[in-house]
Amino acid sequence: MTDLAIVARGLRKHYGLVIAVDGIDLAVPRGTIYALLGPNGAGKTTTINMLTTLASPTAGEAAVCGYDVVRQADRVRACIGVTFQDIVLDSDLTGREVLDIHGRLYRQPAALRRQRIAELVDLVQLGEAIDRRVRTYSGGMKRRLELARGLMTDPQVLFLDEPTQGLDPQNRVGIWSYIRALNRERGLTLLLTTHYMDEAEALASRVGIVDRGRLVAEGAPGDLVATLGADVIRVRGSGNQAHFVSQVAALPFVARVETDVEAAMVLVYVDSGSRRLVEVVGLAGGNGFVVEDVTVARPSLGDVFLHHTGRALRD
Repeated sequence: MTDLAIVARGLRKHYGLVIAVDGIDLAVPRGTIYALLGPNGAGKTTTINMLTTLASPTAGEAAVCGYDVVRQADRVRACIGVTFQDIVLDSDLTGREVLDIHGRLYRQPAALRRQRIAELVDLVQLGEAIDRRVRTYSGGMKRRLELARGLMTDPQVLFLDEPTQGLDPQNRVGIWSYIRALNRERGLTLLLTTHYMDEAEALASRVGIVDRGRLVAEGAPGDLVATLGADVIRVRGSGNQAHFVSQVAALPFVARVETDVEAAMVLVYVDSGSRRLVEVVGLAGGNGFVVEDVTVARPSLGDVFLHHTGRALRD
């Protein structure tokens, strides 16, 4: 247990008749980056809220840094840092004041606060803006300031809820760089939630996919992708899709067939796309299905995500 930074067993959270989290188990080793993926309303943020003591579990148990999140909430708060899904900054303060006040709340001595601010401003590259009002910051600068604030107390575990939401590609890559550096150079354990599959693949050594409050898949990104097969043939067309699907699914080399009705797309998972392409497409002609476009690719973490959570939009 000493090697685990985060542990949860049967974690549940109900809001009246609404089940937000429905029995999640987690085991996150120290010094790793773990990503929670899931559709809107899947229970990711609620899970983080329980692990960071912001919400009490309805059932189950969890520990962070070896401390129980209910019975030892103060100990947990002392060893973690958090950035929230929505930006939470006082726009009338300067960046330096934001960090200084956070340090004061944790009763850090003045000399330590000055030292930490200097280090973090350099880390997130806000040197030229740190004494400006937060209202003048761009979205990316605000995210970087929030990351610095989460690190003010030198936490053992950092929770990041949608850390790059709404950022442009340059700022996203910048945040990724900071996250990797924190993990690599300081041995920091990070648990992040994200909607971006490329973000999870780029950062996390292990991912968990949450759907309807349950952990439906977990593993290293590469291992999860491998479960779908070597290649995916994406066939878009019109006509009798159901008959085409039934015929393709019967082929001995086909591991799985999925459909996207809205996109008129059939996804065929096979052992080798280049070898099987002609045979798969050839079935369309005699089945009343007209092929309009075909691509062959390796499955991605996004394919794994859709396989486990479906394609229906969530609110």
